Amino acid sequence: MRKWLPLFAACLGTLMLLIDVTIVNVALPDIAVDLGTGLSGLQWVVDGYALALAALLLIFGSLADRIGAKPMYLTGLVLFAAASLACGVAQTSDILVASRAAQGIGGAAMFATTLSLLHATYTGRDRGVAFGAWGAVAGAAAGIGVVLGGVLTDLLSWRWIFFVNLPIAAVTIALSLIAFGPSPRRTDRKLDLPGMLAFAVAATAVTYGIIRAGEHGWGDGLALSTIVGGVLALITFGVIESRSAAPMLPLQLLRNTGFSATLIAAAGLSFAAFASNPLVSLWLQQQLHLSALHAGLSMLPMAVTAFVVSGAFGSRLHDVSPRWSIGAGLVLLGAGSGLLTIIDTGSSWLALLPGFVVIGAGVGMVAPALTAVGMAAVPPQQSGTAAGAINTARQLGLALGVALLGTVFRSAAGDAHSMSLSHFVTGLDTAVGVAAAVGILCGLAAFGLFRAQERVAAAPEPLPVPVG
Repeated sequence: MRKWLPLFAACLGTLMLLIDVTIVNVALPDIAVDLGTGLSGLQWVVDGYALALAALLLIFGSLADRIGAKPMYLTGLVLFAAASLACGVAQTSDILVASRAAQGIGGAAMFATTLSLLHATYTGRDRGVAFGAWGAVAGAAAGIGVVLGGVLTDLLSWRWIFFVNLPIAAVTIALSLIAFGPSPRRTDRKLDLPGMLAFAVAATAVTYGIIRAGEHGWGDGLALSTIVGGVLALITFGVIESRSAAPMLPLQLLRNTGFSATLIAAAGLSFAAFASNPLVSLWLQQQLHLSALHAGLSMLPMAVTAFVVSGAFGSRLHDVSPRWSIGAGLVLLGAGSGLLTIIDTGSSWLALLPGFVVIGAGVGMVAPALTAVGMAAVPPQQSGTAAGAINTARQLGLALGVALLGTVFRSAAGDAHSMSLSHFVTGLDTAVGVAAAVGILCGLAAFGLFRAQERVAAAPEPLPVPVG
């Protein structure tokens, strides 16, 4: 039994950090009332965490190689626990958002190291079992998050969605100290600090600009200048990476058609499937007056369907071309988001079922294939970077999606507070319609790129030209 303690320690930390992506969704209405914040503040409660994860995953992976995966994992756990406590006692939305960002920093340190720890601990068949269990835990986290968030918010308060992390983190830290052996270190590994800074500035500035534009209008000077600054920071990131001796993201990977398709799909998956969930939660609780628990259960069918489809067909999808498992899966997911536009002023929570089931089926097709396809598209020595880049794209897709859909919602309906049901539904339908379009477009793009890659791979080698 002791053999599996490292697996339990890694899975417990992973479950905790991924649950915190979704656990806040059903608590948002209570947070809004308690802290007196509006839609933009609620967007940052979600995005503060997702942005920190996206900005730091790759750099923490490099740092873990340098100082060791175990110290990095333990540091992340301690920071995550401290930030969770700060979230739970926050008295203003600004403090809550800052604490959520600190949570994201700790979560990035954990997320960047769990697979490395498992890889170093297990070999052969045990390694396959460990990776499979880790993947199952990661897949179940979204569904557990919305239900646990509902239970804690209903029975105690929204603050307990953060306090619950404290005993879990304590157990995980104790297990990790015992279970994991010393981690190998590569002291020669250089850190791409300029690249990390440029990427973090780009992601944060663009997200801030979009959220501010939703609040103050697209003519707002600060919103526009911040977005432009973010674009310039992204260009700077590209220049830095092209010249760096140890880039955070080697740009030659982006020239690989299959890998680029995987990144597009990863961002599109999070945007189309999950970015509208905060708005759906507000509709369920503020407009339909459901309890937090009922709202969480109403949002569960997506996760359950994804888990069932992934478990039933995941192994078979390995033999299917990624243009179908990923490209067509994203189109299906987008169509599911489109089904959510049937919500009208007379709808109950049951109106979510058709769309959530179809979205879940799409997620179940796409998610299991993403990492495997992306890592197979690059040389083995770059597989860790590839996995980190894919997870980064997923978190960045969520962060930008929450920002953009919130802005679309506000443009169509006004602020989420003190509005009629009719206006709220108009805004929600417009937002999920945009999510549907993004899912379908990303799916078509991935389909085309994977198909082009397959054509190149199938092209016959040119015949040698005879000499003489």
